[in-house]
Amino acid sequence: AAGESCNPERHHQNGPMQLSWDDRVEQFWASADDSEPELMLVRMQALIDARGPDDPDAIYEWASVHDFLGLEAEAIPLYRAALARGLAGERGPQAIVQLASSLRNVGEAGAAVELLSNRASDPVVGAAAQAFLALALRDAGRPDEALKVALNALAPTLPLYGRAISRYADELTNGRGIH
Repeated sequence: AAGESCNPERHHQNGPMQLSWDDRVEQFWASADDSEPELMLVRMQALIDARGPDDPDAIYEWASVHDFLGLEAEAIPLYRAALARGLAGERGPQAIVQLASSLRNVGEAGAAVELLSNRASDPVVGAAAQAFLALALRDAGRPDEALKVALNALAPTLPLYGRAISRYADELTNGRGIH
């Protein structure tokens, strides 16, 4: 787990136990530093090698490190491959959001909008899909829709005025304007 990087083993009631692959990935991200991209790639490659090149979790993590380092164009086909190989669990919704963000960052806002449209909030990423959808809609030249998505994602978190904000958000795209 994060914060235990100085000890490569966990202690178990029956003696030392090796960290799981997921725990080692968590440690990797806890110490991630984009000022040393080559080292980050080498460290992640070692983790990937432990799982194999066809493992969807490993492919996702390989995509994520490329994305983290600003190599979105390299990350995009990797995210797609991880999803195509059945990426599941918490990494699934993260991969969709990260893929959409990468698509937007390389100028493919329309593809990001298509990927994120109609995605509801979920326990893993919360309203992140809506936040990235709003950004992609804005980049796609659809600012009223972008604002509507952002406001509708925000409205449920407001202790007061949530219904009013939702109503105003809906008015953005119905041709009536906000009143």
